[in-house]
Order: sequence, then C-alpha cells, then structure tokens
Amino acid sequence: MWVGFGVAATIGLPALMMRGDERPVHALVAAAGAVEGCTVLPADSIWNTRVDRLPVDADSNAYVATIGASDTVHADFGSGEWDGGPIGIPFTTVPSAQPRVQVSFYYDDESDPGPYPVPPDAPIEGGPDADGDRHVLVVDREACVLYELYDAWPQADGSWAAGSGAVYDLNSNALRQAGWTSADAAGLPILPGLVRYEEVAAGSIEHALRFTAPETRDVYTWPARHYASDHWEPEYPPMGQRFRLKPEFDISGFEPEVQVILRALKTYGMMLADNGSAWFISGAPDERWDNDVLHQLHQVPGSAFEAVDVTGLTIDPDSGAARQLDHWLYLPLLAH
Repeated sequence: MWVGFGVAATIGLPALMMRGDERPVHALVAAAGAVEGCTVLPADSIWNTRVDRLPVDADSNAYVATIGASDTVHADFGSGEWDGGPIGIPFTTVPSAQPRVQVSFYYDDESDPGPYPVPPDAPIEGGPDADGDRHVLVVDREACVLYELYDAWPQADGSWAAGSGAVYDLNSNALRQAGWTSADAAGLPILPGLVRYEEVAAGSIEHALRFTAPETRDVYTWPARHYASDHWEPEYPPMGQRFRLKPEFDISGFEPEVQVILRALKTYGMMLADNGSAWFISGAPDERWDNDVLHQLHQVPGSAFEAVDVTGLTIDPDSGAARQLDHWLYLPLLAH
C-alpha cells in the first residue's frame, strides 16, 4: 500500500490515500503517538521531550567521528522480508485476558520475572528462524503495560526462553534499576523509539527514535541504565546519548514521508540504545512502507548530526520525567 501526501499536507493534515484502508484521516491521527489507545509513556517523558533548542554536547564532534561521519542513515525497517524475516522490530497487542506464560532468562538477575502475556504466535524480530536479537514486544492494550524480550524462543510446552526481559507501565516514568539491562543493551524500552507507519502517515512523529552505533563506551547516561562495552576512551559515545539532526540540514528535497522522519530527528532526535550498525534507525515492519522511499535516508550522512546535552532536563536521575521548559527559553535557562 502507499500514502499520498497532497494539498492537505501543506496545511498540516496529510491526505491519506491508502488502497484497501478505508479508515478516516482522524483515526490515524489519533493513532499517532499511541498504541491501541495506550499513550507510549507520559507526555513529560524524556522520550517525548523536544531537544531542538538544547545545547550541543561538548564531545559531539568526537562522538560523530567515532560512529562514522561519512556513514549514512539506514532505515532498519520496511516492508517485505530480508533474509527470510520481516524488516524491523515488530510488536503485537493483547487483551488483559491473554494467558500468562512462564519465561526463563539466562540474565535472570537483571530481568523482570514472569509470567508474561506472550501469545504462542507472537512476532519475532527477524522471523521464527532468525539468529539475531530476536526481540519480542507485547503490549497489554487494556492495562497499558509493555512486555519486552531479548533473544526470545518459544518452547514446546508453551513457555518461552529468553536472554532478558523487562516490563514497563506505559503510564509511568519509572526507569529500570541502575545497572540493569532490559531487552535492549542500554536498559531502555524499545517500543517508544520505533518509527511506526501510522505516525508517518499522520504526518508527525512526536518522540525520540532508537538507533545503534558500532561501538560505545563502558558508561551510560540518563535515561539509560546499562552499558555493553569495554571501551573507556572518551571519544566513544555512552549508551543513552541523545543526538539530533542539525537544524540547517536541508530536508526539502526528500519525499514527504521521509521528511516526517527527518523533522522528528531535528525536533526530538534519537537515543543510542544498542551496539550495531552505524546510524541504523529502528522501526516497526509494515507492508505499507515504500522501501524505495525509505532508501532516501541513505542521503543523510553522520556528519549531519550533533550530540545533545540533556542534563538540564533531569529532575531525578532515577526517573524518565524531563523538565518541561518553555521551548524558546531552553538555551538561556540552561546556560545558568
């Protein structure tokens, strides 16, 4: 399927023309930023806080050079399959009545114990035969609770085996215990940072995105809770580091769908969440993505990004709640 952005897009409302999808525009607009009616973390979450007026981090140039200034952005999501599996990190929703099943963890000392409401046919990142991270994400759409697993494998008896697991109340800013991993190396939730088709179709992404870098430092910064590295050198970025697309980067020549993603990267930026390929941005697979259009992101080099200093937004290092300042006052207030 495809989305057309017509005249309505110029006044802030995308003209949605989707073959086989008769939902009205307002239904998709309402869906943007929420999953089945569940807000993805509170409005004052650091994930949902703008960073376009925050100071540049003092180590920005070093971080960008280490990740790869000449490497380009890659949409790690799309339609169809790659190597036998869907492209991206899928998620599913279930009712609160979904049967809970036992999950055994090999990092059980840093995992939230089960049971988890994981259905037997839950989509697995990369497909059922994947040998990668094999993330499984499940949202209880009535209780608005997120369950995430890393390296998840269904068992013959209906249980699951996984590397690690984390449970998040989507109405809470609570962070994981300091030093704990999650289903992600940075100890962060995955779902809040995914690019989702409905948001792009609605014309606006109003949260930070998740991305990976080849090598990170043996430290984490708020709101991350965990690191996965033995590099101590200061040029390596810490887990949780926020980056944004520089304001002067011209996005006018990109397709409207890509412009939605690039505007989000300018306004909300992206958070370093795992070790992986340089500048790979995570999203949910969807058959409505146009992979050729998404490939335009390859035109964005790493040098177009800068690291952001978000320390001025911290209220409590053990909470994901961010100080909400008048947007135009960010710079003068944080300078003192």
